[in-house]
Amino acid sequence: MKKLVVAKKDACMACKECEIACSEAFYKEFDDRKSCIQISVKKDGVTPKPMVCVQCGKCAEACPEGAITQNAKGVYMINKKKCVGCGKCVDACPFGLVVKAEDKEYASKCIACGICAKACPMEVLEIKEA
Repeated sequence: MKKLVVAKKDACMACKECEIACSEAFYKEFDDRKSCIQISVKKDGVTPKPMVCVQCGKCAEACPEGAITQNAKGVYMINKKKCVGCGKCVDACPFGLVVKAEDKEYASKCIACGICAKACPMEVLEIKEA
């Protein structure tokens, strides 16, 4: 199974380089609402908390079109041709990491590509294969 993981939880500086890399890769612009990785804050209201897709499949279960399927490496992928943009996958994601931009006809989610991990100056993120 391939997935993006937070390897160094306490090293995140909330610089948002990961969010920038993700939104620019998928949408050709920086808009943190269009990033499939999010930097939130812990319960203390200060400490950064990187939120990554754990490939749980709840988005796939919610998709009425069968547009989200798991590939051979365990990554859930959205088929843009099948996606009707209903947003049910967005609502189903327990971490708020499935994105449906207003100007797009389809949703997007983390595909464990590693762009965010490469962009992180603190090496907080990494791609794991099990």
